[in-house]
Amino acid sequence: MRRLFLLAALVLLAPGPLLAMGGAPPEEAAAPVAAAVPTVTVEPAAMAEVQRRVPLSGTLVARTEVQVYPQVEGLEIVSLGAEAGDRVEKGQELARLSDATVQAELDQAAAELQRATAGVSQAQSQISSAHAALIQAVTALERARSLRQSGSGTQASLDQAIAAEAAAQATAINAREGLAVAQATEAQARVAREIAQLNLDRTRIVSPVEGRVASRSAQLGGIASAASGAMFTLIADGSIEFQGEVIETDLPQLRPGQPAELQVAGVGPVTGRVRQLPAAVDATTRLGLVRIELDHDDRLLAGLFSSGDIITDRHEAVTVPASAILADGSGSHVQVVAEGVVETRAVDAGLLWQDRREIRKGLAAGEAVIARAGAFFTTGDRVNATTGNLDAPAVASAEPAAQPAAATPSVGLATPAAAATIEKDMPPATEPVAPAAQPGAQP
Repeated sequence: MRRLFLLAALVLLAPGPLLAMGGAPPEEAAAPVAAAVPTVTVEPAAMAEVQRRVPLSGTLVARTEVQVYPQVEGLEIVSLGAEAGDRVEKGQELARLSDATVQAELDQAAAELQRATAGVSQAQSQISSAHAALIQAVTALERARSLRQSGSGTQASLDQAIAAEAAAQATAINAREGLAVAQATEAQARVAREIAQLNLDRTRIVSPVEGRVASRSAQLGGIASAASGAMFTLIADGSIEFQGEVIETDLPQLRPGQPAELQVAGVGPVTGRVRQLPAAVDATTRLGLVRIELDHDDRLLAGLFSSGDIITDRHEAVTVPASAILADGSGSHVQVVAEGVVETRAVDAGLLWQDRREIRKGLAAGEAVIARAGAFFTTGDRVNATTGNLDAPAVASAEPAAQPAAATPSVGLATPAAAATIEKDMPPATEPVAPAAQPGAQP
C-alpha cells in the first residue's frame, strides 16, 4: 500500500523535476507578454481669451461731496426740510432759521436808505440855489466894473461886488460837493439794505446742487454756527464711485478708462472705469489710491466695502491647460504628442487665466499636449493618447499580457530527492489486521 502512494506523488510532480534536470519543456509554450504602453490625457492647444488683472480693495465714496454751512450765525434753527438719504433739487429748502432779528435789520436799512435819498434831493436843491446866487453875483460884479469905468461908481462898490461873486462861487462848489456826499450816503444805505435782504434770504438754507443728502447734523432749536460744522453733507448728482488701494508695482499698468469689475458688499457685481490715478504713493503702506467711476445705482451707498480687479489687458491667444506647462532652469516646456510619440518642446508662456496658460511662441493651435504628468515623459516615448476629463487623475495602463495555455500534466520519473521527500512526508503504512476469529469458525 505504501508503494502505491509513493507512485502517485511521483506522477503529479513529474513536470517540475524534469525541467530542473534539463528535461524537455512542455509542448505548449506560454504566449509572449506584450510591451506596456502608458495611456495619457492630451488636450489640443486652443484659441481663447486671456486677461491680465490688477487686484484692489477699498470703499465706495462720493465723487463730489458738498458741505452746507450757515451763512448767517447766531440764529435759531426753526425748521428742517430734508433728512439723510433724501434726494434734493438745486435750490430746495433744507432748513430755515429764525428771521425776526434779520427782518428788523432790513427795516432799519430801508429807513436809512430813505433818509439818504432825501439827503440827495436836498443837496440837489442847494446846488440850484447856489447856482442862482452865483449868477446874481456875477451880474452885480459886471455892473460895478462898468460904473467904475464910467466914473459913476466908487471903488468900494466894485470891491464889494468882487467879494460877493467869490462867495457865490464857493457856495456853488460846496453845494456840488454836498450832493456827492449825499449820493455816497445813499449808495451806502442801499448796500446796507441789500445786505440785510441777503441775510434775510440766507435764513433759508437751500441746496446748492442737485443730489442726495449724505448726512445731517442740524437739529431743531439749535443755533446755527459755522464753528459747529456743516449742517448738511450732500453728494452732488448722487454720484458714487469706488476708491481703492493698489500696490505700487501694479500702478504702471493702469490707464484712465480701463474697465473694472467689482464685488460690492450687499449689492453684488458692479462694473466701472478707471477715472483717476494716484498722484502719489503712501510712503508707509506703498499703496496708491485709484478712483473708479461707477454707473448710477441707487443701491450703492457711500461707505460700502468693495473689492475687485482692473482689467489691464484682454486679447485672444493660443492657450493650454496650466498643468501642461513644465518649468525648469532652462524655461518653460510642453510635451507635444503626435502619432503616439512624445516631443518635449520649449515654449514662451504668457498670462495665466482661468486655469489656462497663454503660449506666445512655440506651439500652434490644434497641437495636442499632455495635460498632466508630463514630467514623466521624454522625447521619443510612445504613449496612447486619449482626451479624457482633466479633473480625473491620469492612470497609466498597460496592455494585458497573454495568459500561458494550461499545461497538461505529463507523466515522468521524479528525482530520488523528491521521492525521498515525499516518502518522508507520507504517514507510515500500517499492516492489515486480521479479523478476530468467530466462534465456531474453522481456523
